[in-house]
Amino acid sequence: MQPPGIYNHHRLPPTSGPAQPSVLSASSSARLGEFFDLIKNEFEQVGADGNIWKQQRDEYEAKIQQQINELGMIRQSLYELEANHVKIRNEYEAEIARLRKELDARGPGGGPSGGAPTSPPELPRPGAEDRPPYGVTLPGPPLNGEPGGSRSPYPPPGVAGPRAGSTDRERERRGRDRAVVPSNVPPSPPVHLSDLDPDNVSRELKKEGGDWQAMWSSQMRKQLDVALVHTLEHETVVCCVKFSNDGKYLATGCNRTAQIYDVKSGGRVTTLQDEAANRTGDLYIRSICFSPDGKFLATGAEDRQIRIWDIKQKRIRHLLQGHMQEIYSLDFSRDGRFLVSGSGDKSARIWDIEKGICVFDLRIEDFIHNEHGPIDAGITSVALSPDGKLVAAGSLDTMVRVWNVTTGQQVERLKGHKDSVYSVAFSPDGKCLVSGSLDRTLRIWDLSATKREVESLPPGSKDVQKNLGTCQSTLNGHKDYVLSVAISPDGQWVVSGSKDRSIQFWHIASGQAQLMLQGHKNSVISIDLARSGGYLASGSGDCMARIWKYEPIGGRD
Repeated sequence: MQPPGIYNHHRLPPTSGPAQPSVLSASSSARLGEFFDLIKNEFEQVGADGNIWKQQRDEYEAKIQQQINELGMIRQSLYELEANHVKIRNEYEAEIARLRKELDARGPGGGPSGGAPTSPPELPRPGAEDRPPYGVTLPGPPLNGEPGGSRSPYPPPGVAGPRAGSTDRERERRGRDRAVVPSNVPPSPPVHLSDLDPDNVSRELKKEGGDWQAMWSSQMRKQLDVALVHTLEHETVVCCVKFSNDGKYLATGCNRTAQIYDVKSGGRVTTLQDEAANRTGDLYIRSICFSPDGKFLATGAEDRQIRIWDIKQKRIRHLLQGHMQEIYSLDFSRDGRFLVSGSGDKSARIWDIEKGICVFDLRIEDFIHNEHGPIDAGITSVALSPDGKLVAAGSLDTMVRVWNVTTGQQVERLKGHKDSVYSVAFSPDGKCLVSGSLDRTLRIWDLSATKREVESLPPGSKDVQKNLGTCQSTLNGHKDYVLSVAISPDGQWVVSGSKDRSIQFWHIASGQAQLMLQGHKNSVISIDLARSGGYLASGSGDCMARIWKYEPIGGRD
């Protein structure tokens, strides 16, 4: 018998271990299902909340859109009301002007005068972004101050003419007006030359040519006589005219070309055209100026470049670049060393002609603001004082500014015009400045104190007293925008050209109109008086330039 040992063990019964995992698995599955149910419920709750938020968002967007639509309707209604208001106002003003004209022109027991001339076509504004099509009206500067619609607060010219279809009430009112005017009382003279009816002007105060006429004011002694010398036909709008210093030649600027004419004969001497310029579209020459010695001609164009032409060689001596917009005005210094230019980029530049470089960049920084922000202050006209110490500039923002050429410092901001200033000119002694505006007026500014202050300034000093200039007088009489002004060499007369197609002579000392010239069939865009005296040039949207002769009565050769 073998002893017990390790080999004599008993087999143990099977344990219950394998059944344990099934219980745990069932419990875990139950807990997992609960978690999934919670997640599902949470997801469904979030989805429901999202649907509610989406519905609320849609409702808010619908309300906002409804309010936007209502605002659009309100704005449209305001536009319509404004248009109706302007229309009604213009009709009332036209009727008042017509009745006033009838009363002024009515003689003893007479009836109303004939109708007024029709208004010329609208002038387009300048600017790269809104440049108008060119044709029978002037291509830009902003020659009527309207970027799309008229900025002027005044009704268009010519509305003073009688309207057809007057009502019975109007006829009765005119009858009553007639009844209260005693037949033995002479009619009061019209306030302005532009109100005159040529048929009612006495023979002594009227002069007629083939296609032009002149009328003198009855309120001032007749001191000047005038006559048409030459009519110079062009293929396009005549944007600018300028005499040479000796008065022997006249330069005109048109689309792509500058012409030079002999003043005495009226014959064309030469035509200048830059063949290298881009041939796409139009390229109007907006400003033109002879050098004092007559050897060079400066032209400013819509391509923002100034060309200095050698007239005899018919080639470009200098091409001056730097302006960022169209060049609207040029003026040489009396010694011929410098040229000042004015541009729509709100700057006037002074150029050294010999070197062909810019020596001063005079920028407008004192902008005028309205509810929409700063008003465009593009420069439309520049003038250099006879002594070369001051530069004056007219701007779209209604201001006339004056700079000291020596220091580049602005010394004047002349405020008074109600609309854009389109032309400025110095008197021969430099003490006065005249400006013409879209508000239909001219203003004469006294700069004698400014001139003395600048002349007394020590070299290198900038401690100058500013804004000493004052408005000496305001000249009213044009029916539409004043586009160009000039002062006679003797300093006695101001001449103005207007969109109403007329040219007027004004006596500076009295501020009264002397005479009115009519003959152009479109706006008188540019005028110039010969420094040698006796000649007036005018350029118009009718594609004509005209040379006129004026002289004192009793002082003829």
